[in-house]
Amino acid sequence: MSTKDTITLDGIPQQAQGQGFFLTSLDELVGMGRKNSLWPLPFATSCCGIEFMATMASHYDLAQFGSERMSFSPRQADMLMVMGTIAKKMGPILRQVYTQMAEPKWVIAVGACATSGGIFDSYSVLQGIDKILPVDVYVPGCPPRPEQILEGIDKLRELVHNEPLRRRNSPEYQQLLKSYGIDIK
Repeated sequence: MSTKDTITLDGIPQQAQGQGFFLTSLDELVGMGRKNSLWPLPFATSCCGIEFMATMASHYDLAQFGSERMSFSPRQADMLMVMGTIAKKMGPILRQVYTQMAEPKWVIAVGACATSGGIFDSYSVLQGIDKILPVDVYVPGCPPRPEQILEGIDKLRELVHNEPLRRRNSPEYQQLLKSYGIDIK
């Protein structure tokens, strides 16, 4: 007798067994839907924006992730992609764009300038966007290749898929937003 013959399923209703049925949790199902339909809002300056354009082209095809629909309205996007040099004068505008996005929302910092200020260590350049808003994924490079941008989006998709539904309502998340001076009403 093989071990296959000795395995029994307990607790599964008879009508939910067989071909065409699967069981999962609500968190898994929602996570799967979110990760396959991220709508990016590009906030691009300088050369990283050009590399992002190449990522959107047919050779790299961002549509494979369900992200072919660019959203230039913060209220219709859930993935903010900050690319290139961000001047300190642009900081309040970037924060306003972030706060106008509906929850859940995620941020990717693309390129050396968005992640750390890059080669521009001057009074006018923001030394990383994580000084003004929380960042979920960092994509290094000056400028990063389209393959790197795709890998960053794939890392974000993994994070989105595994994020619990109630994480955004947690006291830890609220504390994180308060540390950035962002009020969620």
